[in-house]
Amino acid sequence: METMEGKEQQRRLTEDGKKRKRPRDGGKGRKGQEGSQGGVKKHLDALSVGYFRRVSERLSEGFAEEEEKALFVVNVLSEVKGRATLVALDVTGSVTLQRLLPLATPTQIGELLAELGGATGADFRAVSCDRCGGHVMESALRQVPRWTEHSGSEGQETSDTKDDGDVEAGCSGILEAQVLSLCRSVTEEVTAFMRHTHGSHVARTLTHVLGGCLGPAHSDKRSGGKDQNVNTPLMDFEVPPSFAGALKRLSLALMENVNVCVSDAGASAMLQTMLTVCHRKRPKLCKSLLKGIVGYLTSLNSAPGLSPLLVFLKDQASSRLLETVLLLSHKAVLRSLYKDHLQGQLVNLALHPIANFPVQRLIATAASYKLFLKVFDELKEGLEAILAVGHMGVIVQLAESCAQREERQGEMMRCLLQGFHCAEPSSRQLTCLPLFLSLLTHDVYYCVQTAEGAADTQRPLSRICYHGSRLVQALLKFKDRSLLLNSLRALTPSDLVTLGTDQSGSHVLQAIMTSASDKGRGKILRRLEGEFVKLSCSRYGSRVLEAVWNSATVSQRQDIAKELGSSESLLRSDQFARHVWAKFALTHFVKRRAQWQEIQTDQMKKRKMFSDILQ
Repeated sequence: METMEGKEQQRRLTEDGKKRKRPRDGGKGRKGQEGSQGGVKKHLDALSVGYFRRVSERLSEGFAEEEEKALFVVNVLSEVKGRATLVALDVTGSVTLQRLLPLATPTQIGELLAELGGATGADFRAVSCDRCGGHVMESALRQVPRWTEHSGSEGQETSDTKDDGDVEAGCSGILEAQVLSLCRSVTEEVTAFMRHTHGSHVARTLTHVLGGCLGPAHSDKRSGGKDQNVNTPLMDFEVPPSFAGALKRLSLALMENVNVCVSDAGASAMLQTMLTVCHRKRPKLCKSLLKGIVGYLTSLNSAPGLSPLLVFLKDQASSRLLETVLLLSHKAVLRSLYKDHLQGQLVNLALHPIANFPVQRLIATAASYKLFLKVFDELKEGLEAILAVGHMGVIVQLAESCAQREERQGEMMRCLLQGFHCAEPSSRQLTCLPLFLSLLTHDVYYCVQTAEGAADTQRPLSRICYHGSRLVQALLKFKDRSLLLNSLRALTPSDLVTLGTDQSGSHVLQAIMTSASDKGRGKILRRLEGEFVKLSCSRYGSRVLEAVWNSATVSQRQDIAKELGSSESLLRSDQFARHVWAKFALTHFVKRRAQWQEIQTDQMKKRKMFSDILQ
C-alpha cells in the first residue's frame, strides 16, 4: 500500500515535467532550512506527509462510534511515537496533530508532550518557538481542562504500561507533570519565550492553563481590537493544586524581566495575559503585580518636572501594558496614578495618537469611583479639541461612563452641543441627532454660510459613523433623553428608514424602539407606516423589525402584520424578509387571523408574567 502510494506521489510530482516539490517553511527547500535554534531543519519524507494528509482527511469525516475513534487515535499516535518532534515541526504533521489532540486522552497528550520536551523538558523551547510546533504545543495545552477525565480503556492501557505507583497517581498525572515541566522551561528562559513570536503565544496559553481559565482558540477569534485580551470571554476550569505555585513562580520571573516587558511588544502581551489571569483567579497576586509594574515605571529617570509615566503612555508597546494596568487597577492605585502622574495632563494625552487609548481605559475604570468626577472635569475643557483630532474613542467612553454617573450627564450633553456647534440658537438643538451620528458640526453638515447669513440647507440623513452610533447609544442611557427624542421626531420617515437599514445606525433605532414606552414606540411606528417592507428586505432593518416585534404590543404587531401581509410574494422571495415572514407567522395571520391574534395575546401574557417574576 505504501509502495503504491509512493509511486502515486512520484507520478504527481513528475507529471508533464512541470510540477515541482513545493518548498515548505518559509519558501526554502528541504535542505538548508534553518530551525529556530539554528542548524538544518529536517522534514518528513514524502510517504509520511501523504500518510498524515490522509489522517487529516479522515478526521474531517468524523467517527460514528467512540471505539472506532479511540482505536484510530491510538494507531496514529503509534506512528508519531519516536519522531514526535519531526512530525510537530512539519506543516502537514502539525495540522494533523492539532486536529487529533482534541480526540486524544489526557494520558496520550501527556506522553506526546513528554517526547516533545525530552527527559528534562529542555527541548520544549525549540518546539514552542517554531511556527508549526508552537501550534501543536498550544493545541496540547488547550486540552488540559480535560485532565480529570478517566476512561476505562485509558486506565487499562496505563496499567499495562506504567508502574503501580504511576497508576495510583492517576491517569492524568503525566499530563500535569509535563505542563509543570514546560512551565519550568518557560520560567528559566522566560525572556527567550516571550520575545519570540510563536514562543510568546505558547507562554500565554500556558499562563491561562496554570490559572484555570481559557479563552477561544486563535481560529475562533475574529476581533482585532486592542483590548481583546481583557474582553475575550474566558472559560473557568479546575486545575491541579500544583499549578498555583507554578503560576506564581512564572509571575515572579516576569517581574524580574519587567524592563523587557515594557519595551517589547511580545513580552508586553505576555505580562498583560498574566495580569488578566491573576485578576480573574488570583486577585492578591494581581495587586502585587500591578504595584510592582507601576513602581518600576515611576522609578525611572525623566526630564525635570515630567513624570516618567507620561513617556511610557506615548510608547506603542508600553502603552498597551498600561492600558491593562489601568483597566485592572483598584481604587488606591488609580487615585495614586492620577494624583501623582496624570493630573493636569489628560487633555494632552487624549490628543496624542497613542496615549489616548490608555486615557479611555482610565475613564472606563474610574467610572466606578468618585475619581471619575475629577477626570471628567479635566477632560471637558478639551472636548472640542479632542473632537477636532478625531479621537472619538475618548468621547464615546466619556459618554458611556457618564451613563453610569448621573452627576455629569447634563454637563456632558451641554459640552457635546457646544462641540458640534448646535447649542445656540436653541432651534439648532433639534438637529443634534444627525450631527452626532455623522460626527460633523452643524456648519459642515448643513453647509451654513454664517458670514453671509444664509439659512440652513435641509439635508437628508446619509452619513452614519460607527463611533457616532456608539455615542448616541450611550446618550440614550442618560436619564434625560428629551433632546435626542425631539431630534428623532424631526427626522423624516425616509431618514428613519435610512437609520434602520444602516449597519451602524440600525443599532441606534433598535435601542430607541426597544427602550421606549408602548406609547412612544407607537408614535415611531406610526411614522414608519408604509416603510415596514423596506425594513424587512434589509439585512439590518429586518433585525431591527424583529427586535421591535419582540417588545411591541399586540395591536402594534397587528399593524405591522397588516402591512407586511399585503406583500407576501415579495417578502417570501427576499433572502432577509422571508425570515421575518416566518418569525411573525404571517401565513397564519393571512389565513387565520383570529387564531393568530389569540396566540399573540397568549405570548404577551406569558412575557408579562415572566418579566414580573424577574423583577
